[in-house]
Amino acid sequence: HFAWLVWKSRMKHKVMPPAVTGAPEFDRTFRAQQNCVEFYPIFLTVLWTAGWFFNQELASFLGVLYVFARYKYFHGYVQSVKGRLTGFYLNLIILICLITLGAAGIVNSFLDEYLDFSIMKKLRKWF
Repeated sequence: HFAWLVWKSRMKHKVMPPAVTGAPEFDRTFRAQQNCVEFYPIFLTVLWTAGWFFNQELASFLGVLYVFARYKYFHGYVQSVKGRLTGFYLNLIILICLITLGAAGIVNSFLDEYLDFSIMKKLRKWF
């Protein structure tokens, strides 16, 4: 979707590949798309880790929120440079949550495997 919007912006502002600079609106559109591409591997890694080691449903929910936040980031950035901040901070919070869940799941997996102590089992007993 974002690449298609960059293509539309290229046609609108007559910026032909391989050029990556042009009108300020095109520059913001291109940069927003590039930022999304740069964060994609990080997102996929922490999403997979949180889903595998912690909880698939929670990781999936955070993944959908991340996609929404990226959409908000992209369209905010196209409007103005400061417009990206809300989406960026939301993305950052979601990534931190996914990293935390993944790390907690890995630690729990390690403790369960090598020390026969499962934090998740203890929490399930209480709740």
